[in-house]
Amino acid sequence: MFRAAALLFAVCVIAAIGIANFFVPFRTLLPAYSLGKREEGEVRVHFLDVGQGDCAVIELPDGAALMIDAGDGSWENNNHILRYLKGLGSPALTLVATHADADHCGGFSAVFEAFTVEKVFLPVLSQTGSVYEAFLERAKEYPNETLTRYALAAEGEAYAVCVSPYSRGEISENDSSAVLYFSYAGVNVLFGADISAEREMQLLNEQKLSEELGEHLFDSGKYAVRLNETDILKVSHHGSAGSSSAAWLNMLSPKTAVVSCGAGNPYRHPAGDALARLAAAGTDVYRTDELGDIMITIFKDGTYKTEYGYCL
Repeated sequence: MFRAAALLFAVCVIAAIGIANFFVPFRTLLPAYSLGKREEGEVRVHFLDVGQGDCAVIELPDGAALMIDAGDGSWENNNHILRYLKGLGSPALTLVATHADADHCGGFSAVFEAFTVEKVFLPVLSQTGSVYEAFLERAKEYPNETLTRYALAAEGEAYAVCVSPYSRGEISENDSSAVLYFSYAGVNVLFGADISAEREMQLLNEQKLSEELGEHLFDSGKYAVRLNETDILKVSHHGSAGSSSAAWLNMLSPKTAVVSCGAGNPYRHPAGDALARLAAAGTDVYRTDELGDIMITIFKDGTYKTEYGYCL
């Protein structure tokens, strides 16, 4: 009798949770992380630990946020991202999918369900498969734009310019991924997406041409792009051996680099060769697989500080 009553109670609880989740998505009930408030005049750049994937969020001066990629869509990573976004408390998000790989766009579906989205930037190359197609279907419900060179993902005193890919005619999945240059208060951040050393060299050659011509080929209208003045680099392709070439790093001369990768990943990212090249360039390296979430605060006076491990 007691067992039957206990079983009936358990069934009722599960049913009640299911009904509640039908009307109120489970993740909306998740508690926010305690991340502290962004002070006036600050911009915070967050590199989230989503395992072997990419996810970054930039808090802009007006309180809005630019989200660049969203991890692989796993239950654990989605919950982590949503709790983090709740902790930031941004009223609206602009979403950027640098490319269609699942480890970059898989988590956007959960973001659509839980937050207000103002605009979506789409990659130039689509993919078949449930993860990207589900993202694309939702993205069509919002103002959207394909992200190619000179497109602006954020405007104002803090701005983000797409410097690659060149056009919709790209054919390489990794080299077609969107590279974003973000600038605020004289501090410049370059998000390398998944480009290879080949695309790095193309951008490097254009930078050299800019210097020879005395023109700035990457500028978008009034928004200046100076690749050779990069302070913070989100390392390309999770720190693979085929990216972060010595010539590229020497041209960028970043003081700080962030590698987004998963602990014990089967690709052995970041590669020892890539880490050695970063060390030779005199760059301080921060890794999500070792440090968890990484937050860089940029101050109005053009300085910045790096913190990590908030949500370990």
